[in-house]
Amino acid sequence: MTTLLRAEGVTKAFGGLVAVNKVEFAIQPHRIVSIIGPNGAGKTTLFNIVTGLDVPESGTVIFRERSLVGLRPDEITASGICRTFQNIRLFANMTAIENVLVGMHTRVGLGLRDVLARGRRFRTTEESLSRQAAELLTVVGLRAKANEVARHLPYGDQRRLEIARALGAGPSLLLLDEPTAGMTQGEAGLLMALLRRLIGEFHLTVLLIEHNMRVVMGVSDRVIVLDHGEKIAEGDPAEVRRDPRVIEAYLGRRAHA
Repeated sequence: MTTLLRAEGVTKAFGGLVAVNKVEFAIQPHRIVSIIGPNGAGKTTLFNIVTGLDVPESGTVIFRERSLVGLRPDEITASGICRTFQNIRLFANMTAIENVLVGMHTRVGLGLRDVLARGRRFRTTEESLSRQAAELLTVVGLRAKANEVARHLPYGDQRRLEIARALGAGPSLLLLDEPTAGMTQGEAGLLMALLRRLIGEFHLTVLLIEHNMRVVMGVSDRVIVLDHGEKIAEGDPAEVRRDPRVIEAYLGRRAHA
């Protein structure tokens, strides 16, 4: 089976602390893969390496048979990888649809300055871009709030707006860092349904960091478990849930009951 993304012996240390230690995995297209583990397990560091914010001491990350190591974050985005962060990073004083338009700038060959300043190059394609942005807001259930300022949106809506903005770049791989953090169970359930829809309609692959085990076990095709920077388990949700190392390190024995 074709591999979209793979990590080979990825290691990253900060001073004397090894945050990621010889981690390896392979991700097939059109799957939802969750990375779980206790706080400090290396999950976000691994995301940072994939997206070019950190450089590994050793090992490599391959996307579509091309190494990502040494590429700038914007080059990695242009290659087809987009990310949301644990802490919401919207343009708080811009409207929902303007936030999505900003996300589209890499895909349509416009600079961020063109979009923010609504320059001549932007205006010539504004109608088409606005229509596409509105369609993305429809996908995430925010079409009716297109002209609302982002900071006025409820927390769950801001999370979905981040996803719409990431989709604007036209990724094939979407990295989501704790997307259900702060959400109610109902909002988390809606997000699970949205992720499945994205796989089908946008032919996306999703790599997910998530602490909500109901979400992880309900939406994931595969689960990778990290502990102290090392991969201790990988498999489908049922396999991971039964793994004694996972129970000991993270899920707790009650999850096995």
